[in-house]
Amino acid sequence: MTDFGKTIIGLLIPLVGTTLGSAMVFFLKKEMGQKLQKALLGFASGVMIAASVWSLLIPSIEMAGEGSTAWVPAVVGFLAGMGFLLVLDTVIPHLHMNSDCPEGKPCGLGDSLMLVLAVTLHNLPEGMAVGVVLAGMLSGGSVITTAGAFALAIGIAIQNFPEGAIISMPLVGKGLSRKKSFLYGFLSGVVEPLGAALMLLLTSFLTPILPYILSFAAGAMIYVVVEELIPEAQAGKHSNIGTIGTALGFALMLVLDVALG
Repeated sequence: MTDFGKTIIGLLIPLVGTTLGSAMVFFLKKEMGQKLQKALLGFASGVMIAASVWSLLIPSIEMAGEGSTAWVPAVVGFLAGMGFLLVLDTVIPHLHMNSDCPEGKPCGLGDSLMLVLAVTLHNLPEGMAVGVVLAGMLSGGSVITTAGAFALAIGIAIQNFPEGAIISMPLVGKGLSRKKSFLYGFLSGVVEPLGAALMLLLTSFLTPILPYILSFAAGAMIYVVVEELIPEAQAGKHSNIGTIGTALGFALMLVLDVALG
């Protein structure tokens, strides 16, 4: 398979996960139970934490080479990624699940659209991560292999499946039709291949700073985990279910990275 073919497949794999998850709106008659939501949110947290470490931060350190300053790209990029998502989180209007208080700049958008914006904001770092790992694969180095890039894309697609359902089902509960709920869920995932393509484009011009871009994507993903996923998985009763989900997601991503990477 050509590098172009590998890149297109890598870009689309996460979107497939979101699309299939959103399609569950046609098969599930009731809104997801709180326990299942907590388990799935925890699972997504575990996948993203493991992906940030093994697929992004460790390759960033390895690419920086040996020496007492090999940690610099990882730390600088990581903090920059956290700061970037902090700015987006502060500016973009959005509404988290199980919350009645919108965040970001005040606006006149409805709750349904702000829920979609929250998931879109969440999906952006995942797309960035896929794009920068694909860029590392295309750079021809030995740190990020084709299998390693696909392992990250597959891991994100797996956790995107429940996320697609989590965003689409509450929209039905808010009065939207199943078709519209599916469409909104799908559109929330479109930002991933777009973000990945943007990172690919930027990295093609900025190959020397690829270690910084890898850790930047890791910081953005960890921000989402700490700011959104873990608090929602731990809120209220049955917080241990979210913890178990995190462990399973982390273990799955670890297996994928070691087995395929």
